[in-house]
Amino acid sequence: MGVLPESARRVLESDGLAHLVTVSPDGAPQVAIVWVGLEGDDILSAHLVEQQKLRNVRRDPRVALSVEAPGTNALGLRYYLVVHGRATIEEGGAPELLQELAHTYLGPDVTSPPMPDPPPGFRLRISVDRIGGVGPWTESS
Repeated sequence: MGVLPESARRVLESDGLAHLVTVSPDGAPQVAIVWVGLEGDDILSAHLVEQQKLRNVRRDPRVALSVEAPGTNALGLRYYLVVHGRATIEEGGAPELLQELAHTYLGPDVTSPPMPDPPPGFRLRISVDRIGGVGPWTESS
């Protein structure tokens, strides 16, 4: 897709919870709420243990993500960002990313994960193919 618009970056770096949609083995959507952050133009989330969403991505990397955003358009519709992309799984790095994201989602003095020796876990990296939704990122200027 190229570079994410600054308006979409602000949503992805906010404390808005993201709804991650993966494809289940039977083709049905599987939805999970995740914390997200950015690294360049890729979206990252962290997972301490292997869960269904990760098993789904290993089998089919297509994902969608939605995040509610503040504000409304001229019609009064609430802004929301939708991202379609492809995900890859990286071994390790989950505790460090969770700690970084905890400052956004829970506060500056929070330790997360709240355990003495967390497992290395997994980072999910989403490469953005296209964005949509309702917001400044979809409105023509």
